[in-house]
Amino acid sequence: MQPTPNAPIFRPIAERAVLVEFGTVLGQAAHQAVLRLDQALAAQRFVGFRESVPALVNLLVEFDTLATDHPTVIAHLRGLLTAQTIACPQPAQREVLICYDTDLAPDLAAVAQQSGLTPEAVINAHLFGNYAVFMYGFAPGYAYLGGVPKAIRLDRKPSPVRGVAAGSVIIAGAQCLITTLLMPTGWWIIGRSPTAILTRDPARPFLFDVGDKVHFRRISRAEYEAAQ
Repeated sequence: MQPTPNAPIFRPIAERAVLVEFGTVLGQAAHQAVLRLDQALAAQRFVGFRESVPALVNLLVEFDTLATDHPTVIAHLRGLLTAQTIACPQPAQREVLICYDTDLAPDLAAVAQQSGLTPEAVINAHLFGNYAVFMYGFAPGYAYLGGVPKAIRLDRKPSPVRGVAAGSVIIAGAQCLITTLLMPTGWWIIGRSPTAILTRDPARPFLFDVGDKVHFRRISRAEYEAAQ
């Protein structure tokens, strides 16, 4: 049976974790169910709880094997889901600055051509996207934002490009991301941001929390250089 937000699947992971799956395809209902359970767990932790990691449609819950086990953790999670209606956390609103100058947006023209739009129309579409942080990825601060408008959704490039600068704003499919490291990517580079995603604060290392809403604000090259 395919999992739904009302009937999640619980999967034991190794000896020390449980994966709660609310769906198999990214959707707002499944992701909101992930956020609600994560918030409920933060408020009512079980003995031996270590960490919860929200993702697109599932929640990974890690625990201390000396303090508890899979059946106990699953029972606790089921109880959180059935005891009461869980309110979805109120998302914080985050602003990210972006400059679309040609040398900072090497793929903007290609995205425009493949989308049948002008570069300025691509920029406007990107600025008016409804973005939310769905999950963190494989690199520090790599927050995957859902909400790229359909008009500019493209598949990934056939092959990745190396040496993509930190701060690059990249898109692929329905997702957008601000890079934090110099590394390769197969996504489309449409701008660059001076906004710091890595905060250097041990208590809050990243600008975003999963579930936060993100708004992009266009800036000039002079503003970009000043913010740098």
